[in-house]
Amino acid sequence: MPPTELHTRNVAAAFSRKASVYDAFGEDHVNLERMRTKVYDHIGRHVATGSHLLELNAGTGLDAMRLAARGYHIHATDVSAGMVAAIEEKISTHQLQDQLQAQTLSFMDLDQLPPTQYDAIYSNSGGLNCVGDLAPVIKQLPRLLRPNGIVTWVIMPKFCPWELLLTLKDPKVGLRRWHRNGVLANVEGVQFRTWYHPAKHVQRLFGGRFALADLEALSLITPTADNKTFAVRQPRLYNALVTLDDVLSHAPLLKRWGDFYILSMRFLG
Repeated sequence: MPPTELHTRNVAAAFSRKASVYDAFGEDHVNLERMRTKVYDHIGRHVATGSHLLELNAGTGLDAMRLAARGYHIHATDVSAGMVAAIEEKISTHQLQDQLQAQTLSFMDLDQLPPTQYDAIYSNSGGLNCVGDLAPVIKQLPRLLRPNGIVTWVIMPKFCPWELLLTLKDPKVGLRRWHRNGVLANVEGVQFRTWYHPAKHVQRLFGGRFALADLEALSLITPTADNKTFAVRQPRLYNALVTLDDVLSHAPLLKRWGDFYILSMRFLG
């Protein structure tokens, strides 16, 4: 289902409040850093350095800044004015004006952007889980992409082995992804609904103008992104899980599971 105006306002307000503390959570977060690097490496396998990228739900610009350091040019968009202000501060502080621009814009309103500008469109960290129907977002992409352009989305699926292990301890957390009508998230005191999208369903929504380029699990058997302590408390076990996680992330069936999956679709024109 498309988001209502109230839903969009709540998401924007929640993440504007979150902007001031968002970066701090990632400091000394071993697993989150690993997950981010895997996303950048995934993009790097499919998109040449120097390409022009459009980012959806860019947050505070951490990903955009890292990708700019790898030689990409990024137009970062986010529905939250507070997040965009954080990106603009990074642009000024790090003198990134030639490689990074920011704009307050919902991924439902991409018609406000000029056409055929981008070699790739990406979205990280499950921002697209804030909408129940991804079809209206996908419908806008062909106008923006150059031929053979790549769409790379990092999305939270329903099946997360790590969370399912928590079912006996806390069924509410362990089974939250399976609610038919999504679940309520609470970010900085603001509630809004989120949904979990199976990879096969999302791939089907892209239709005949796109072809699958790559799909891999992200944190299949390692902790979820909100778990900051496991890697510190259990370093040997964590490192063993990382090794196995890397092996299994492209395995048939398993690559659709995890805390997230990374889906890349190629625009055929």
